[in-house]
Amino acid sequence: MALTKQSRITLNDGHKIPVVGLGTYAPQEFPKSMAEEAVKVALEVGYQHIDAALIYANEVEVGRAINAKIADGTVKREDVFYTSKLWSTYQTPTLVRHGLEKSLKDLHLDYLDLFLIHNPVELKPGDDLIPTDENGKEIYHNTDIRDTWKAMEDCKEAGLVRSIGVSNFNHKQLELILTMPGLRYKPVCNQMECHIYNNQAKLLEFCKSHNIVLVAYGVLGSTRDVKWIIPDAPFLLEDPVLNEIAKKHGRTPAQVAMRHMLQRGIVVLAKSFKAERIKQNLEVFKFELSEEEIKSLNALNRNLRYVDFTKWSDHPKYPFHEEY
Repeated sequence: MALTKQSRITLNDGHKIPVVGLGTYAPQEFPKSMAEEAVKVALEVGYQHIDAALIYANEVEVGRAINAKIADGTVKREDVFYTSKLWSTYQTPTLVRHGLEKSLKDLHLDYLDLFLIHNPVELKPGDDLIPTDENGKEIYHNTDIRDTWKAMEDCKEAGLVRSIGVSNFNHKQLELILTMPGLRYKPVCNQMECHIYNNQAKLLEFCKSHNIVLVAYGVLGSTRDVKWIIPDAPFLLEDPVLNEIAKKHGRTPAQVAMRHMLQRGIVVLAKSFKAERIKQNLEVFKFELSEEEIKSLNALNRNLRYVDFTKWSDHPKYPFHEEY
């Protein structure tokens, strides 16, 4: 089946996720108004999927953009697939709904389409989003992730969110949820850094075998955020193989990087605050990569992570000690 702007993948709970979404994260020094403008442009040019999170501190602006585009008739609420994420200080079961309701309040929305546990690492419970001790070290907490998941299921049953999933989970952490007694809803997706230099082949295979969609962030490399990104990381969009294929198709390297993921059955989040790029990134449906091209892009894998979570590597739920 040919992929189009309207293409959606059916999740394991019956809801449908658009195959391309706009990512809205930006480093702190970027004005939050940029996310608002980007979301407006995205909805105007045909995006139906917007991805944000409480910790991005831009949901007031993102919500304003969505509501403005609903008010002016550009989109209907049911046409917009909105994802938010439960931050690490709200994993205690009694705080999960509180974390979700903070997002809903900021957004001025009645429900979320998708709500994810942002990552398995948990920090000290409460509204201080980055709790630190007197030495500046983040204060950890360690709730059983299955108890957090039960509270996520309760939010779904309360109608506050249509679908629930996870982000940055390894396959063992997913297995913990999938095999837990009394499981009501499987995670519909696992959102993970995924690109030509880290193509997540094993995790993708695991997710597909359990009817869990892999949603890719960082597909175009990264925003070079000094707080999170490894400093000497290569510029993904300058990769010679990627550029050669892009040239052959008369496309941008970004479009080819996205198309590569889409043809592997992965949902793609692309981040840009430039109107021209936002439009360009939605033109991935106008060409197709050959099997040979997919293979040569797959061969670029080097298990490289742009996002550096190693400051949490001593946390009992740090996900990246596992190979996948």
